[in-house]
Amino acid sequence: MGLKAAMSKPFAAIVARKIDKWKYNAVKTQKIVLKELLQQAQDTAFGRDHNFSTIRSYNDFKKNVPIRDYEALRPYIDRVVAGESNILWPGKPLYLAKTSGTTSGVKYIPLTKESMPEHINAARDALLSYIHETGNTAFVNGKMIFLQGSPEMKERNGIKIGRLSGIVAHYIPSYLQKNRLPSYETNCIDDWETKVEAIVEETLQEDMRLISGIPPWVQMYFERLSARANGKKIKDIFRNFSLFVHGGVNFQPYSARIEEMIGKKIDDIETYPSSEGFIAYQDSQQEKGMLLLCKAGIFFEFVPVNEIFSKNPTRLGLNEVELDVNYAVILNTNAGLWGYNLGDTIKFVSLNPFRIIVSGRIKHYISAFGEHVIGEEVEYALLSVANQEGVEISEFTVAPQVNPGAGQLPYHEWFVEFGKAPLNLEHFRRKVDQALQHKNTYYFDLIEGKVLQPLIIRSMKKDAFINYMRSLGKLGGQNKLPRLANDRSIADHIQHYISD
Repeated sequence: MGLKAAMSKPFAAIVARKIDKWKYNAVKTQKIVLKELLQQAQDTAFGRDHNFSTIRSYNDFKKNVPIRDYEALRPYIDRVVAGESNILWPGKPLYLAKTSGTTSGVKYIPLTKESMPEHINAARDALLSYIHETGNTAFVNGKMIFLQGSPEMKERNGIKIGRLSGIVAHYIPSYLQKNRLPSYETNCIDDWETKVEAIVEETLQEDMRLISGIPPWVQMYFERLSARANGKKIKDIFRNFSLFVHGGVNFQPYSARIEEMIGKKIDDIETYPSSEGFIAYQDSQQEKGMLLLCKAGIFFEFVPVNEIFSKNPTRLGLNEVELDVNYAVILNTNAGLWGYNLGDTIKFVSLNPFRIIVSGRIKHYISAFGEHVIGEEVEYALLSVANQEGVEISEFTVAPQVNPGAGQLPYHEWFVEFGKAPLNLEHFRRKVDQALQHKNTYYFDLIEGKVLQPLIIRSMKKDAFINYMRSLGKLGGQNKLPRLANDRSIADHIQHYISD
């Protein structure tokens, strides 16, 4: 055992004890977080506009601070971007994380000297929690790779601007820098395909033990590696590869394909980072879900999904949530986001401690006929049948077809790229449709009532979605393909990628 591996175990034990103090007292911790946030921001422009100095309880807070999305908060954010101080949080932010919004175009999310350490500590603690629980430290002494955006940044009005993953790259602890790949020069390559080829070149002969990134882009990296190594499995290229860290999208649709490419099952850690804050990470290999980070400069609120677009939605604190209910996540942070609708939906799978799974995006659903099919249901239907049938899914997206050909009923159109295709696509299609009917009673009623016909699956060419994302200039980085759309904006643009 190397020195770093030996030192990591007692350090992990110390951090685990600190985590235990708040994770089993999360409701009390959240009350303290809210109080501290309000005190620190009461003299900001937002704090004065929303009477922070008079707020004494969560109920007071809800009366004074409405729920907002990015566009509604934008008048304040624009002032921050323009260089004004004390707008959403004291002083100026250290960084603005540049991210692409589905409706807002480019978004600029503030990162402050108070919030930035929370991102770093959460990533560190996810690894330390794994070490503490499993005792596995082998990855610490080998090479690690973090597939991420460019660390290069621009500056505007005294604030540095970049992608979150690139900003975080500047905070990798010095004791990990020698282990870390790719090189700074490779990380700065903008074109994703050129970057992946350079990463393959740098890592092919290295002792890679930990690999981290968004699953679809890790999958692409693995495919390029295997091709360069004459079809070898990843386990035979990196014989000591033992830990996969992933986040950004639900891993389940990619897990079978990635495991097949690796050639064996290895431990993995799911994380839930966002530019707005590090929300949760998987703290146990034995328990379902990710630990909600209740002492990370974020006060969480939760709104039942069916109320999120209501004029006065129910807003719940942590002490009021229930298991297995879909909630929209609302953030109040030490980066100055207040009543901020993150756009994600989650479910609690444990209330002691509070663990969650991500169930989808608020705007990613299909309800062309009132069926309100959500991402969680679509993924369940496809993946449960794929597992039964020995089918591997590389990528997929789903859209409604409300204007079918003459004599046809409308339907849900599924565009699926298979890693391993079903022997009988028609049989597979019927089973997926039955699984979705079982999961969503509204969809079942529409099929039974002959309002919709059963779903149709279009088998896609290899790399169809990579080529589609390339055509948009959104290949790699933190860009993700939406799994569901309530319109044809994606579906109509990928028709020529359908297999003959």
